[in-house]
Amino acid sequence: MTGLGAVFRPQLPPERLRALAQLADETGLDELWLWEDCFREGGVSTAAAALAWTERVRVGVGLLPVPLRNVAITAMEAASLHRMFPGRPVLAVGHGVQDWMGQVGARAESPLTLLREHLDALRALLRGERLTTEGRYVRLDDVALDWPPPGPVEILAGATGPRTLRLSGEAADGTVLTAGTPPDGVRRARRLIDEGRASADRTDPHRVVVYLLTATGPDAAARLRAELTAEGLADVPDLGVAGDAGAVAKAVERLTEAGADTVILQPTGDEPDPEGFVRFAAREVRPLVP
Repeated sequence: MTGLGAVFRPQLPPERLRALAQLADETGLDELWLWEDCFREGGVSTAAAALAWTERVRVGVGLLPVPLRNVAITAMEAASLHRMFPGRPVLAVGHGVQDWMGQVGARAESPLTLLREHLDALRALLRGERLTTEGRYVRLDDVALDWPPPGPVEILAGATGPRTLRLSGEAADGTVLTAGTPPDGVRRARRLIDEGRASADRTDPHRVVVYLLTATGPDAAARLRAELTAEGLADVPDLGVAGDAGAVAKAVERLTEAGADTVILQPTGDEPDPEGFVRFAAREVRPLVP
């Protein structure tokens, strides 16, 4: 079954999160995703709050920028979430926006090396291993978690470029693709991910999560067009969807046919009714998605 979720965009103030998280939980939405965009809301703090306020919905963070975090802290926070809310947190890590990383003095000379080292160490620590490593960026001396998760957890990587997509296939348990990824881009990403998986002899499942920029309501087409234009993506074919539940479900189907396992509906930044958007996703679109 295709997973379906929605994004709580950080253009909304954090005090709006509780109502939207509880609504997602009550209406049967599969997943609610949060962003750690600089300099808005913290990913782990908002995820912990959303998980505490809800009972069943999975809560994703897409993504935690690795230049901002020591991997031991990431592991401690991930393990705590997974022990307190088993099976419900979904964490993705990634390069972060390089301009933002530069603003805080954390821009890495080799983002790919940093992400590889972070993924390898993070997944080892979450498996309960004791780790000593002397990498270019990640350096640990006899580090192990006192409270690792009791079972396997998935760590996803955000990826866009070919080298990062291959790395995600090799070193992560899943991949998050941005809303700038049309169906053909999903197919290309899957091929590159599979190349990385083959190079690492990995045969375990690898979940692909894709954001879908979505607008509904009387001004949907205009809002979608305005956001795509602002992002410089107006000329990319088959990107985003505006319309009713049937139109959105068909767009979701095109992404799943291209290789997506989970599609997360991303409202426009000026979505006038965030609560209504969650209801629309859960009550109108979800029944139409196989």
